[in-house]
Amino acid sequence: MKRFLLLMTALTLGTLLLPGAWAVRYPLTLTDDLGREVTLKEAPRRVISLLPSTTETVCALGACERLIGVDDYSDYPPQAARLPKFGGLYDPNIEAIVAARPDLVLISKYGRLEEPLRRAGVPTLAVHPERFEDIFSKTTLLGRVFDLESAASRLNARVRADVARVEVLTRHARRVSTYLEVDPTPYSVGPQSFMGVMIEKAGGSNIVPAALGEFPRISPELVVQKNPQVMLGLTLEEARRRPGWAGLRAVRSKRVYKLPRDLDLMLSRPGPRIGVALEVIARRLHPELFR
Repeated sequence: MKRFLLLMTALTLGTLLLPGAWAVRYPLTLTDDLGREVTLKEAPRRVISLLPSTTETVCALGACERLIGVDDYSDYPPQAARLPKFGGLYDPNIEAIVAARPDLVLISKYGRLEEPLRRAGVPTLAVHPERFEDIFSKTTLLGRVFDLESAASRLNARVRADVARVEVLTRHARRVSTYLEVDPTPYSVGPQSFMGVMIEKAGGSNIVPAALGEFPRISPELVVQKNPQVMLGLTLEEARRRPGWAGLRAVRSKRVYKLPRDLDLMLSRPGPRIGVALEVIARRLHPELFR
């Protein structure tokens, strides 16, 4: 507990010492996730966010009122869920976006939004968190974009404290071999992905080798071979129906968990609620630590 209190103190002091007590100076030039240098003449006031994790971060910074629209999948917080929708990553409504006259569109580095919006004279900034530490670096970047650097520092400190609170509990726990399924075809997560890092922080040991990549499609035989103690992302009944899986340790001990939709979305988005999602995983892997 003493170590935890020291860590919390360090995080608090870090918040005070981080830059952010001064206003951002515009024009502001940033390098986005497409490798472009993007110059903002002033803090944006009419923004469309086309990635759910970015939408959540913008709102957590206190800039939700500057959003005039979001993608079809941005459903949190409720204020963002009520905003006009402008399509998805690969089927955006370009005409509607242009007609809304945003002064900035926050896009993913995937999809093909940058070119048509550039031709239409609409400024874009690609912000796409993928690794665990990206959660914090993108929050800092968005804090600069919206001239909310102090809020970004506080948000990062709060999320790091949420994560640290779980890590303190799981740090010395015996590792639990874990399979996390993100799609039943099946796709899983590699150790280097942000979700893979969360498995480790929750006291698990990911059965997927790093060599397979961050979000690989795996062979069902790999799961049989690794024989995990816990499975996440599917139901016990689904696991039992798969050839060769009924005798796996996780199935025999009934430690197969399909998360509720809201928790599943929270887990899949590298954003400000990641600490809450981490605790959800840790509770499945180490229920004895939360009694």
